[in-house]
Amino acid sequence: MGLATESALPEVSLRIGAASRTSGAGVHHHVNPATGAFDAPVPMAGVDDVDEAVHAAHQAFAVWKATRAGTRARALLELARLVEGHTEEFAALATADNGTPQATAGAMVGAAAEWIRYYGGWADKLPLGRVTSVAGAGGSFGHTLRQPYGVIGVVITWNAPLMSLAMKVPAALAAGNTVVVKPSELTPFSAMLFADLVREAGIPDGVFNVVTGGAEAGAVLVAHPLVKKVTFTGGPETARKITAACAETFKPVVLELGGKSANLVFADADLDAAALHAAFMAFGIMTGQACALPTRLLVEDSIHDEFVAKVAAIAGSFKVGHPQEPDTVCGPVINQGAIDRIEAMVAQAQNDGARVVTGGARLAGDLAAGFYYPPTVMADVDPASELAQKEVFGPVLAVTRFTDEAHALFLANDTDYGLSGCIWTSDARRAVRLVEQLETGEVVVNGAPNAVAERPFGGIGHSGTGNEGGLEGLEEFFWTKSVAYGNG
Repeated sequence: MGLATESALPEVSLRIGAASRTSGAGVHHHVNPATGAFDAPVPMAGVDDVDEAVHAAHQAFAVWKATRAGTRARALLELARLVEGHTEEFAALATADNGTPQATAGAMVGAAAEWIRYYGGWADKLPLGRVTSVAGAGGSFGHTLRQPYGVIGVVITWNAPLMSLAMKVPAALAAGNTVVVKPSELTPFSAMLFADLVREAGIPDGVFNVVTGGAEAGAVLVAHPLVKKVTFTGGPETARKITAACAETFKPVVLELGGKSANLVFADADLDAAALHAAFMAFGIMTGQACALPTRLLVEDSIHDEFVAKVAAIAGSFKVGHPQEPDTVCGPVINQGAIDRIEAMVAQAQNDGARVVTGGARLAGDLAAGFYYPPTVMADVDPASELAQKEVFGPVLAVTRFTDEAHALFLANDTDYGLSGCIWTSDARRAVRLVEQLETGEVVVNGAPNAVAERPFGGIGHSGTGNEGGLEGLEEFFWTKSVAYGNG
């Protein structure tokens, strides 16, 4: 099939208040993952650029905080409508950003719009506090207030830039905060269109600012004294640095980090549905490059061989190709560094006794110039090995067999991560037992969707702290003030 029509890439710029400029402290040359070729310059924000953006957000906070709740709600709902109306453009930009296949990218735009719409709906129904006492405490009247922090530093990673914006920014703005966003220099394009639509939706200049850049820009943003809270999506190593910087001033932080989520499949499950789900979740969503994907497959011993064969057959049927081809299921990974990491982990897994069922080698031929790695199923994976314990962030599924429910639970919880988990069983009592005992921030049963706007999404352990989604995600952007009135 031919390629979908390519859209011209937007000029990447720093969006600070009402200004848009392409100059910065340096330039990063964006590489198209599908071709391995340079395609656009990305300005890298320096210290002064970040400082200017934070001050713009700080000045805009007074206006946005005082804006009527209904006005904020209408602006966010209009933003949701605009994002959904630009589905084709966002899908094309996702393909250019990181090689997300068109079908997946289009679906993610709809999901992003739902997150924006969800928090737009909350903006004029904010939890403003509660009465704490009337006659008690010497006859004083007390209540609490929930108030916005001010400037929120938003640092997002490269794998799902639009979704990361939608999971963070609308909740912060609905609560009355302003934001400075630092997207990854690897994926700058989606943030440009999002910034255009924020302005078109009627959100005042300075409420939403973008500073593209690398680690230095992120460090300056996190440490800036006018940034009152930080929300970050990325890996544990960067999160440690952010946490240490925030600890200097006791600045609160939300960390949405990685995962090594387990997918537990019992013999009484619908095996065809479970196999399709296991393959699609491991490979068909962003080619395995997402934090909440169940990349550990734990299978009951009695069905192990049959089930692994089913998953491998489905994985082998997924087309790996250019992300603009409409029938492509798996596109490229982000860059050469990702290829090197995946190859090293697969080789180490084999040295540790695992076997390749399907995949296992970088693709050549017409795809050699890009960063393509096929869906790879690894069986007999030692649960203590690197492949079972560390994120691959690529299309590699680690399969381990279990003997009974207790063994499955032990294997599922035997990790430093605790983000998500999946259970496949027809036994409702078993599902309830396991849901309560899995040490994860989220559990989905029998193919239920994960990371949806109306439910809180967050992890424990090396998967982070705090929540996005649901009322809990909105409450992350308020601080609580206790108020009392005496009789004097």
